[in-house]
Order: sequence, then C-alpha cells, then structure tokens
Amino acid sequence: MATRVLLVYPEMPVTYWSFRYTLPFIRKKASIPPVGLITVAAMLPDTYESKLVDMNVTALRERDVAEADLVFTSSMMVQKASLEKVVALCNRLGKPVVAGGPYPTTSHHRIKGVDHFVLNEAEVTLPAFLADFEAGCARHVYSDETKPDITRTPPPRFDLLDIREYASMALQYSRGCPFSCEFCDIVAMFGHVPRTKTPQQFEVELEALYDSGFRGALFVVDDNFIGNKKNVKQLLPVVAEWQRRKKYPFRLFTEASVNLAEDDELLDLMAAAGFNMVFLGIETPVKESLVLTRKMQNVKPDLLKSVHKIQYKGMEVTAGFIVGFDNDPEDVFDRQIHFIQQSGIPAAMVGLLTALPNTQLYNRLKAENRLVEESSGNNVAHDLRVNFLPRMDVNKLVAGYRRVISEIYKPGSYFDRCWTLLKNWRPRQTLRRPITATECRALVQSLFRQTFSHYGLEYVRFLTKTLLRRPTLFAEAIALSIKGHHFLTITREVLAVDRFKLHLEKHSLTLHARLQELSTEDLKMKLAVLTAYRDQVVQELRRQYRSMHEDFQPYVEDALRSFELMMNELLVQWYAVVPQPVPVRI
Repeated sequence: MATRVLLVYPEMPVTYWSFRYTLPFIRKKASIPPVGLITVAAMLPDTYESKLVDMNVTALRERDVAEADLVFTSSMMVQKASLEKVVALCNRLGKPVVAGGPYPTTSHHRIKGVDHFVLNEAEVTLPAFLADFEAGCARHVYSDETKPDITRTPPPRFDLLDIREYASMALQYSRGCPFSCEFCDIVAMFGHVPRTKTPQQFEVELEALYDSGFRGALFVVDDNFIGNKKNVKQLLPVVAEWQRRKKYPFRLFTEASVNLAEDDELLDLMAAAGFNMVFLGIETPVKESLVLTRKMQNVKPDLLKSVHKIQYKGMEVTAGFIVGFDNDPEDVFDRQIHFIQQSGIPAAMVGLLTALPNTQLYNRLKAENRLVEESSGNNVAHDLRVNFLPRMDVNKLVAGYRRVISEIYKPGSYFDRCWTLLKNWRPRQTLRRPITATECRALVQSLFRQTFSHYGLEYVRFLTKTLLRRPTLFAEAIALSIKGHHFLTITREVLAVDRFKLHLEKHSLTLHARLQELSTEDLKMKLAVLTAYRDQVVQELRRQYRSMHEDFQPYVEDALRSFELMMNELLVQWYAVVPQPVPVRI
C-alpha cells in the first residue's frame, strides 16, 4: 500500500515580492509555484503517493491532512506564521510533520511541533530520512552540509500543480554563488562553488513544462544565474535553439550579479535565449557601504551605466536596495532615491538591513552584542524595524526608509521610471508575439480600474506618451502599469500601518502624561474628561483600522487591542481612588 504524502506550501504574507494586487488583473492566485516541494515530490520512490496543497492557491482542509500518512512542508522565514498554523493542525490531527527548506535549515531549533526536520539539500538528507522512516526509526533531525551533484536531480512534478493558477512557472539551473556578501545567506546554504545542471538536463525540464501546457513567464530561480559563466554560456545556445523550435513559448527572467553588464557575449546570449528581465542586487550607491558588506563585485563598475546597458540589451532590470549599513552617510536616503529614479528601475525593492541567521553579518553583530531579535525574514513590508542596533539612530533610519519608499512609489515617480526604462529598452524581435486572451482581459481591467484610480492622471500620461513615442512597447507599458498598481497599493498600506502605530504610541504617551498629572482635587471630573478623550481616540483609531486594506489589518490588531486594554486598566485604577460618598443611615 502506498504511503500518502501531503506536500504543503505555507501562505506568503503580502509583500512587495508577492505581487498580490497585480494577480487579479490576470486572474491568477499566486506568482510562482513551490518548485522546491514539487522537486522533492519527484525524489520520492514510487511507493509514495503525492498530493500538493499550495496555500497561496487553495486553502488547507482538515480532510487533506486527515487522509495523509505524512505531511511534508517547505518554507522561508517570511512564511513563519502560516507554517505554525500548518504544524498546529497536523499536531491536532495526529499526523507526523516533516519540515525542510530555508527557514527550518537555519532556525529549526526555534520551530515547535515538527516531528522530523529534513534540512539542507534534499538530495542528501531525504534518502536517509526515508530509509529510517520505513524502518520505523526516523530521527528528529537530518542535517548534512554535503553539496550534492544536481545533475542527478529529477525534473519537478509539474503534474501536481494547477498551472492555470500561477502567473509564472519556475525552474532551477544552479545553486551557489562565488561572492561573499556579508548579509546574504545563500553561500551559507549552498556554498561558494556554483553547481549547475547540464544543458540537456535543463532542456528536458523545459520540455516537461512545455508539455504541461504552460506558456508565459518562466522564472529561473537561481540566486545568481551567472555564478558559473562558463557553464551558462554552454547552456544558453541550447535554450535559444529550443525556444526557436517551439516558437518562444517562455519569457525568461532570473537573478544575477551586476558584473553581467561587463560581459557583452553573455548579455547577447541571454537575450537570444528569451530573457527579458533580470534582478540585480545593487544594494546601495554608497561605495563605502559596499566595501564594508563585501559586495566587491559592485564597487568597481559604474552601477548606473551597468543598469542602462542591460536595459539596452533587451532586459528590464529589477533590483534590491538596502539602507542601514554601518557606513551609510546621513544623505544615504537622498542618494538612494536619486539613483533609483535615474536608473529607470520600476520595481525597486528597498529594504531595511536585516541580520539573517548563519550569515557573516549575523555572526559579526552577535560578536559585537548588537543583535536585538531574530529576523522576520521580511525587510520590505509592514515591519518597519531592524533586528540589530544600527550605527545610525534607529528612529532616523526608519524615518529615512519610510521617506525612500514614499518618494519612489509616488505615482509620478514610478511612472517616470517606467518611461526611462522604455526609452532605454531594446527587447529582441523574437520576443514580440501575439497578445493573449489573458493579456487582453488585463488590458481592459487596467484601463477601467487604473484610469479612475487616485493615480489615474499619471497612468494616462504614461500610456499616452508610450503610444505616441514607443508604440511597439505598449504591451510592456500596460504590464508595468499593472505591476505599479501593486507597488503603489502596498506602499500606501505599509505607510498607513506605520502611521497607525505611531498614532498609538503618541496617544499612549499623552494619556500616560495626563494621568500622571492628576491630583485628588476634582478627580472625578478630571477622570471623566480623560475617559471621554480616551473614547474619542479609540473611536478614531478604530475608524483608521477599518479604512485599512483587510490584508494589513492583522498587523495592527494586537497593538490596538493592547492599547485599549492598557488605557482601560489605568483608568480603572484611578477610578478606584475616587472618594465614594459615605452612606447615610436612617
């Protein structure tokens, strides 16, 4: 009898990376599938029967768990809250939980309720677990630092997915990175020597994805696709020829280091293979901070020229930026804003520096007694705080970060960057294709929803300029506009959450101060005034809470509840001091 395995991918919170508010335009539920989990499913023997529940696409039901013999889950740190709910459900139903992925690998000692941890890379640790499980003696933790030969890794099980629900698909070509950025945990997990699949192996995976019926955007999920340039240059002609034979069914995008711009041959090979987007870790235009964080590959090149060169070669550049380095000057926020605007990078992911477990940064800060708490894994969303003691005043740092995202995601600023990109962009003719029915629906929705939005004027100006001056890129302009809806929405909500918490803090301090000033003289009357003030503040805070997007309300619920309870307790304590009338005996 087959062992029934339920593979569960926890829910991702709303972040800049999630594109949550873009997905409804194209009638999708998630950006990318859990390629790690469906690859693990492919590693299971034939005696195991697999079922996938991606909680970003469908809800996890009790029946799903009850029918399983084992529950496998893989997660990143940002999925911590959802993982806890998954584990709690499995515990309640008495089903063993097997956890792996980046978050358990770095922090399994902090995760409760998991029966078995299968850590590091599954090619090494999964077989050992399965052998012990079948023998009835499975251990709690399976960990092995060995870096496996991924030419033996099987293709992902695309048959487990409902591909109609995803905006893009995902494949992996390599693991590891040759660089040593202090804040990055990739090297800690996958090593300095990039390991790659063979061109033929990758072509088999492309074919399997093609046979699934999917057409569209394909994310090559490598953390640095060009880490092994020699092997990549052998792969790309194979991909280009396959794309040509299949009439370019996939538009590829990936992550790479900035030194991509120094290699014209590589740029041309990527463009010919169908890559139309690349994510770069730019981090900061401040060279002193780059040197400190050991991001040496970014120190020598002119970063602005590098971005524009990649755009001219036919690939949109998206990028990550960080504030909070020890060497950041006072004007770092202005410099970040200026660089991002000049570069024409619409999707600029700006985050507060965070110390992830097992990184060189984490170890250094720990040695310096500067760690405050563990990271949430999300440095570009609602959680505007750092998990260490920065050199810059922390309030100034958070306020500066708040100003950066507020400035770059003003509608005018965003659409200005989109136009800069379109002026520089020279996409390959091979990527020009008929517009799909999904894209037509997205266009209609975009015109209807965005024209009449709070940023409608800037949206219309951008589209009009594109039609007049670069009409062949109108489809790309619509895509950028739809992505912009997500960025503008989430920025507005992130800042609303931050303002809400600041208001709570302000009102809390005010009430505390006024209570401390109380005296017993006219105490009852003064307390009545303060109670009325408290009620007015709470009513206003509740109104602000209701006006927030429902995705962001959970981030302030606890703070609001704590504020109300604290104010009630303080007032009750003072009311107990009010002299009571002496009863008159008759």
